[in-house]
Amino acid sequence: MTAVELKQMTIAVLLGGTSAEREVSLQSGRTVSDALQSLGYRVRDIDPADVDWMAQLQSTDFVFNALHGPGGEDGTMQGALEALGLPYTGSAVLGSALAMDKRRSKQLWQGIGISTGGFEMLTSETDWQSVIDRLGKVFVKPACEGSSLGMAPAQDAQTLREAYEGAAGYSGGVLAEKFIDGPEYTVGILGAQALPSIRMETDNEFYDYEAKYLSDDTSYHCPSGLNADEEQMVGELALAAFRSLGCEGWGRVDTMRDRDGNFYVLEVNTIPGMTSHSLVPMAAREAGMDVPALVERILQLAWEAQS
Repeated sequence: MTAVELKQMTIAVLLGGTSAEREVSLQSGRTVSDALQSLGYRVRDIDPADVDWMAQLQSTDFVFNALHGPGGEDGTMQGALEALGLPYTGSAVLGSALAMDKRRSKQLWQGIGISTGGFEMLTSETDWQSVIDRLGKVFVKPACEGSSLGMAPAQDAQTLREAYEGAAGYSGGVLAEKFIDGPEYTVGILGAQALPSIRMETDNEFYDYEAKYLSDDTSYHCPSGLNADEEQMVGELALAAFRSLGCEGWGRVDTMRDRDGNFYVLEVNTIPGMTSHSLVPMAAREAGMDVPALVERILQLAWEAQS
């Protein structure tokens, strides 16, 4: 189907929702909606937090999913849309569910030889000191949240317990991931293409929610400073991690690079942010694509996958 034919459809943009990432999703959805309207698409914004959101979907033909977090990005909404017979952007049920679950993602990568940092699951009965003895400094994070929500560093038994207590209120369990001493690189995925990598720098201890969405002091380097071979290496790693989970369409893969130059996959995001601070639009610009062109390409990839 051509762009002209797609413009004859009514595109639902799902935004907001009920997860802890609601505010980010509202921003992402508005960016997507504005971009599509600027290209002449017929758009209807729908917030699943509304009681009648499913009724609103009945007058639409295609869904651009801009929901973040549990309920929108974890396979739940994808399954609902498939049951309704509505095509949608991004990964399907399995890829969405696996990518949202950091524990199972990392278990899969370890099993097939994709480099990812060591980790352990935590519970209230965990021997905190033994985890520190095995892993050293760690980052504690909810296993099924995004946007660095609930994430905190820990370097001893006391701070590990406190970090666990801070993350335990989120769903899906809590994991401690071995600290990798080096810069963070993120790679946007668009179809079969790895977009130019971005290196992030922040004055915060790590790239947390504030650094991602609120701070104007976070530095983004795109081009990232990698040479051609290194750029190819991180791009191939990102694509391998993305595909291994069954993800498709578009997304973003976060990695760390240690002091020896080795890259490690942190996680895959199947519905990355599309806010003014977001990284996939930044990488797309470096590749010669503005936000409306990026949004339209995501829509086209989704339609091609349904055909």
